[in-house]
Parts: sequence; C-alpha cells; structure tokens
Amino acid sequence: MAKSLNAVGANTYQRIKRDIIFGDLAPGSKLKLDGLKDRYEASMSTLRETLNRLASEGFVAAQDQRGFFVTDVSREDLTEIANLRVLLECHALKLSIANGDTDWEGNLVAAHHKLHLMEQKMMSGDDSGKEDWKRYDWEFHQALISACGSRNLLSLHAVLFDKYLRYQMLVLTYRGGEAVLEHQAMFEAALKRDQDRAAQALRAHVEKGLEHALKAF
Repeated sequence: MAKSLNAVGANTYQRIKRDIIFGDLAPGSKLKLDGLKDRYEASMSTLRETLNRLASEGFVAAQDQRGFFVTDVSREDLTEIANLRVLLECHALKLSIANGDTDWEGNLVAAHHKLHLMEQKMMSGDDSGKEDWKRYDWEFHQALISACGSRNLLSLHAVLFDKYLRYQMLVLTYRGGEAVLEHQAMFEAALKRDQDRAAQALRAHVEKGLEHALKAF
C-alpha cells in the first residue's frame, strides 16, 4: 500500500511539473488545491506534499496565507539559470569525458542519433513533436555528463535544465541549423575526449540559446 501511495505521489509530481515546464500552468497563476484535486485526481495531502517539493526546487512559490503559485518568470532569472547551467554542465562534461567508458560512448551515440533525427524533422517545419524534441535534447545533454561520477552534480543539473527548458517552452522558437551544428560539435569533441573543446562548444551552445530566448522573451 505504501508503495502504491508513493507511486501516486511521484506521478502527481511529474504531471504538475510537466504542466509548469510546458506552460499549461501559466507563470504566476494560483494553484488552487480544489482544482488541482480534480485535474490530477490526487488527494489534498499528496498535492500539498507535491507543491512543497516543487517549491523547494523553485517551480512553485509558497506564500504565507495566500497559498501556492506557479513561480513567475523574468529575463534576470533566465540569465541566472543559464549562467549556472554553464558552470555546472561544463564541469560535469569534463569529468564525464575523463571517466567515460565504451558504454558511455555507446549511450552518447544513441542519444545524439535520436536527437539529430528529431532536429531534422523540426527543421522541415514540423514541430508537432516538440515534447519529444526536448526529451531527446535532455537525453543527449544527460548522456554527455552521465559519467561525471557525482549524483549530487547530476541532480542539481537536472533541476537547472528543467528550469531552462521552461523558458524555452514559453518562447519556443527553434534555432534550426545553428543548434544542430552546436550539438554535433559537442558530440564529436566528447568522442575525441577533447575536454576543453567540448566544454567550449557547450558554453557557446547555452549562451547562444540564452541570447535567442532573450530576444523572444
């Protein structure tokens, strides 16, 4: 029974977080427990636990006497998130390249292949699979750093990546061939075990993505 309840809580957490990231729950909107109970078919205790967890990660704001709200967005917050992502992800990437074995290489090749196929679809003007595109993008970046050897680093990076993704979904405009080439550069440098070149390509990728997003914000 406890396992079942834990599964319900995890599912509710994933669904609410997904709806915040993809904008179905708008920035600044109030999260009324009665409405959430019907929408997510979860108990009040599960919802409170979920919202408190999301508040600890920065996706929800808990205000005294007023309840829960979806965390608002700003250009300053986006810039800070992008800068922190560069610091964490570049460090993790260098560690991963140093530690990665043949299984790491195989997973990276597979992740890049899936992402590249989806990018070709996006470049053709078909954005019907935008959630799959961002999932493959996440899987590629996660594959790059997966051998860093630090669970804490991977956990922090995952939260930052989701926060960055939320902004991308709010101002979704695909960068096209430029982003494809950036991913290719990271991929090739990682396979060649060139830590500095891979980190440089990653930094440029995030910074150009930030500049693009700020223009559309």
